[in-house]
Amino acid sequence: MFALLGSCRLELAQGDIAKQQVDAIVNAANDRLAGGGGVDGALHAAAGPSLMQETDQKYPDGCPTGSAVPTGAGKLTAKFVFHAVGPIWRGGQSQESEQLVSAYRTCLDLAVEHHCESIAFPAISTGVYRYPKDLAAELALGTIRDFLLSRQQPKLVRMVLFDGGTYGAFARVLESMLA
Repeated sequence: MFALLGSCRLELAQGDIAKQQVDAIVNAANDRLAGGGGVDGALHAAAGPSLMQETDQKYPDGCPTGSAVPTGAGKLTAKFVFHAVGPIWRGGQSQESEQLVSAYRTCLDLAVEHHCESIAFPAISTGVYRYPKDLAAELALGTIRDFLLSRQQPKLVRMVLFDGGTYGAFARVLESMLA
């Protein structure tokens, strides 16, 4: 499923984000950039040890929630990994929505800054951080849509969703945006 936003394309795909052929892959990282499970663990495993070595060297204090930092991509085919720290869901009263929007927007800004034509995102914070998928989809896709319409770059933004339930939540939101 996809939407054309000016000269840009927003796609939804179900699959393995580590296998995407894009300029930048977004990692759903923790604030210590310490590796972990889910997307974080899969990307670190696929990229090899250089990813952890670079984050340790460049960002010894980690990364604050709602932000992102760039590194090389190790053995991945991408040029960059943007380590985005999304919020832990605490019921919606602790600035979670602002932090999630900021994490997506920071990655899009990094893509433009690093001249990336394409970027792949996971559904940040919807795994072990328990952000409700429908709410996360609305915020993520709305943020991406607004950015692409105003900046007309990067040319391709792909949401890579691990399972059918997450894909369905994002597809419903994208369909409503196109209606």
